[in-house]
Amino acid sequence: MAELHSPEEIRKHVRVYMMVFGSLAVLTIVTVSVGYLKLPIVPAMIVALFIACVKGGLVGSYFMHLITEKKLIFWLLIASAVFLFIMLTLFIWAHNSQEGGYLVS
Repeated sequence: MAELHSPEEIRKHVRVYMMVFGSLAVLTIVTVSVGYLKLPIVPAMIVALFIACVKGGLVGSYFMHLITEKKLIFWLLIASAVFLFIMLTLFIWAHNSQEGGYLVS
């Protein structure tokens, strides 16, 4: 148990957290920079969602400690993400199938 809290082990964890923080900061700058590229709406949303997924993955993996969880937790997380993607796809498909692409009230 004493080895678990040794100064070397703490420095190692702090280094990992600082690298993740730096990656999140860089990805935030990239997200803002992409906003200035004046891309069409669909490619801009795809790029923004991709960057957001990477950032969310970093936060979940390291700050929520999902990277060290059992495989069952990992697969439940993947299943939830797939279900969310399916539901968003169904919503967008239903929205676009309405007359003129607008929801009828």
